[in-house]
Amino acid sequence: MTVFTQPGAGARFDWGLTGAAELGRVCAALVVVDVLSFTTTVEVAVSRGMRVHPFPWGEQADEYARRIGAVAAVGRRQMTPERPWSLSPAALRTAPVVADLVLPSPNGSAISAAASTTGVPVVAACLRNAAAVGRWLRAQGYGTNDAPVGVVAAGERWPDGSLRPCVEDQLGAARVLDVLAEAPGGLSVEAAMVLAGLASTPDVAAAVRGCVSGRELAEGGFAEDVAVATEVDVSAVVPVLRQGYFAPA
Repeated sequence: MTVFTQPGAGARFDWGLTGAAELGRVCAALVVVDVLSFTTTVEVAVSRGMRVHPFPWGEQADEYARRIGAVAAVGRRQMTPERPWSLSPAALRTAPVVADLVLPSPNGSAISAAASTTGVPVVAACLRNAAAVGRWLRAQGYGTNDAPVGVVAAGERWPDGSLRPCVEDQLGAARVLDVLAEAPGGLSVEAAMVLAGLASTPDVAAAVRGCVSGRELAEGGFAEDVAVATEVDVSAVVPVLRQGYFAPA
């Protein structure tokens, strides 16, 4: 049903892989938000000159990386001195720069890889570059009824694999939508409700640190990843996924 694509709005919002597939049918551009940590890690890597290849979570990442001549990132706890590249944005800040990095994750990376099959630009947004992403979309003419943009919060996963909507991705999406709010096409109701949540959040960084996902990472020994992810609007880098990898717009 076309109603699920939120017709009549220049900027739209939804959750997860299914939401991305629905908006991808009609939108001229898609924005993926996975603050903890895929899109934050993409921003860090791209800002350092790496091309980032999204890949669904799984053991095939090494094989894919070998096929394209890239380096495959590992899980945070699998890092070694020989393989310092991982989903950790803090670790990736100091890891050696490689030309091509395959970055698997079960949420943001899987959504980005699937969304790329639509043929429309897919942008990686996080709290670090949300304003820059919004400005770039406006400058490119997105956010109108003729060229709507879909903003997708990746969300997390419950142990049974179902989607767990999360604070950090909702706030990251809202920061992008805040810039798009004045675009000619206006916001869908879903996008407006997300933006209303931002208006009642006086300290975005504190909210992310205190939410379930932020506490989970910090208590697991990765508080520095949360610190990097909550540096709000410090980056002008806009990673766009074309030809299979994210590179600066």
